[in-house]
Amino acid sequence: MPSIFEFGEKRPEFAVRVLNERAVRASAGILFFFAMVTFMNAWLVGNFQPTRVFVVAFWVEFFIRIFINPRYAPAMIVGQWVVRKQQPDYVGAPQKRFAWGIGFTLACTMLYLLVIKQVIGPINMLVCGLCLVLMFFETAFGICIGCKVYNWFNKEQAQLCPGGVCEAPTWDKPQFSIAQLVVLLVFGAGVVVTAQWVYSTPASKQSGMAMQGQSGLGAPADLAPSAAPVNPADTERCKVPAFAKAIGHEEKWKLHNNCR
Repeated sequence: MPSIFEFGEKRPEFAVRVLNERAVRASAGILFFFAMVTFMNAWLVGNFQPTRVFVVAFWVEFFIRIFINPRYAPAMIVGQWVVRKQQPDYVGAPQKRFAWGIGFTLACTMLYLLVIKQVIGPINMLVCGLCLVLMFFETAFGICIGCKVYNWFNKEQAQLCPGGVCEAPTWDKPQFSIAQLVVLLVFGAGVVVTAQWVYSTPASKQSGMAMQGQSGLGAPADLAPSAAPVNPADTERCKVPAFAKAIGHEEKWKLHNNCR
């Protein structure tokens, strides 16, 4: 019977402890989904409350993975259940533990800044963006970036990597042709041209009138809401800091701090 406090599964056919890569990728996809939802909610709407809740859940998830047992981490439990009918794809556990240690460090940083201190600034976006990149590569491509970093700091190189990238390839790698490159370039150019056309096309008058009516701009003067008195404290609070202006983040800073 497996112990509660252990990392990875010991199997006789492997020299190192292993994890089921299919469950790992599934759990990364689950976390990526909720991370993206909360991140965009903060970025577009200026509401950081869902992000704070997710950061706490993310921290608990990785604490359990690293210091107790990945079998009991909530996202891993769900991921394992989702792929329960698929044949396991075992990968080495040591490099995964190192990679998850990076994730736990980022989670601690966000827990301190965003949840405890409630700091709002570019550092939060950078840390969140890094977490999203790591989870996206894991779930979309099966590429564990932290596992690659593992080899930089350990004499014993990682074993049993996803897709067999740690071992010498025994198969023919796919060859990319000039025709495929041309297709990508033409497609990218088409997207750019389409975007320029869309953004240069003015909105229809009907849509503009509908938006005007919804926003109350077309309402009579006597029905228009009166302007709220200006609070000096809010004026001082809503002064945009220099760092936000320097990175062109002025309008987003106002949005995030409810200074619209």
